[in-house]
Amino acid sequence: MSVPWLNTGDNAWQLTAATVVGLQSVPGLVVLYAGIVKKKWAVNSAFMAFYAFAAVLIAWVLWAYNMGFGNEWFPFVGLPHPIISMQDELTQALIPASNTTAAFPMSTMVYFQFVFAAITLVIMAGAFLGRMSFKAWMIFVPLWLTFSYTVGAFSLWGGGFLSTLGVIDYSGGYVIHLSAGVAGFVGAAVIGPRLARDRENFQPNNVLLMLVGAGILWLGWNGFNGGDPYAASRDAGAAVLNTNLATAVSVIVWTIMDIFYFKKPAVIGAVQGMITGLVAITPAAGVVDGWGAIAIGIASGIIPWMSMNILGKTALFRKVDDTLGVFHTHAVAGVLGGIMTGIFATKAGCTAFGLSTPGGAIEGNWHQVWLQVIGAAFIIALNIVVTFILLKLISLVVPLRMSEEELLVGDDAVHGEEAYAFYGEGERHPVLGD
Repeated sequence: MSVPWLNTGDNAWQLTAATVVGLQSVPGLVVLYAGIVKKKWAVNSAFMAFYAFAAVLIAWVLWAYNMGFGNEWFPFVGLPHPIISMQDELTQALIPASNTTAAFPMSTMVYFQFVFAAITLVIMAGAFLGRMSFKAWMIFVPLWLTFSYTVGAFSLWGGGFLSTLGVIDYSGGYVIHLSAGVAGFVGAAVIGPRLARDRENFQPNNVLLMLVGAGILWLGWNGFNGGDPYAASRDAGAAVLNTNLATAVSVIVWTIMDIFYFKKPAVIGAVQGMITGLVAITPAAGVVDGWGAIAIGIASGIIPWMSMNILGKTALFRKVDDTLGVFHTHAVAGVLGGIMTGIFATKAGCTAFGLSTPGGAIEGNWHQVWLQVIGAAFIIALNIVVTFILLKLISLVVPLRMSEEELLVGDDAVHGEEAYAFYGEGERHPVLGD
């Protein structure tokens, strides 16, 4: 039975957008992680992502969704409450603290917001690969979702104090990417590094599989940024085009940087440039024009490249073992994109997205740049404190790191499985690692 508030086109697009965002995690980052690590960690890396996707959904519907998008409890978080009754699922989508409605049911909104929450944990896992205890990861995922992600989501998207201030985060440059990058760096420091032999030799075991995951990630971003107007609107189209434009520019610029510095174009570098382009355009996607997207793409191909390949060689970054460089590709690119949003946001784009903000610095509103800095500072501080405390508490219950045997052997010791069995009839012959 139809209801007057339901727009079937908006609902269809929102469910489609949510599904392709989900595909970014499963199988996108699952297979990207499986391919980009050395062979002995392929199963464990993929499984960390796979587990997070499932665990987040359960916590999300039982209490976490309403902490991020429900009624205000504090100015930075909503009141925890389940959202799984039939009345909840069939009613019109509403974010009460921001007085935002959409022309589709609440069940669609809950699922759409879930896939964003899930990919945040999946991204963060990239910093911990190759040594974090799976049991510790199982505990960490719902706790970090509860005490960190929901706070950032409510503060910026759910009607909390940062959204009231006027900070712009179109689709998660701060809520998702800056959070994952900072928490990943802190977690990597607390958990400790991989084995020395793994750090010295961590060649991808399957570059083509990695590229399959990268392609799913890139195209899945159409739902990531195109779904945030909560409608099949003109602003959704602008967000999708700008997302792909910035990403393409970032890939080319990163590759040129590799050629000048390393004398070779590297496909792994191109994938890193793809990720930084996607991340940097995310907070800006529907509020900047094409020229702004190009500028963001150029910056995201240069600044995170310098962070990873120059700053990343310094003593601090050598000491903290961020396995996939999540800090550089997500935290640095997220801050960069957020601040450039404050510069390049257009008045027309903000209006189309339903914001009262009169654009950014290019429209004469330099105050927006300062607001973007405030938003970044809050997310950084939140994730440093919460991630550190949670991991220290978890370490009192289970070890954060795998045992020495597990670190040496890898997947077969941890899961009793191997990624590839090309010998005999598929029997396993555990080896020390590589």
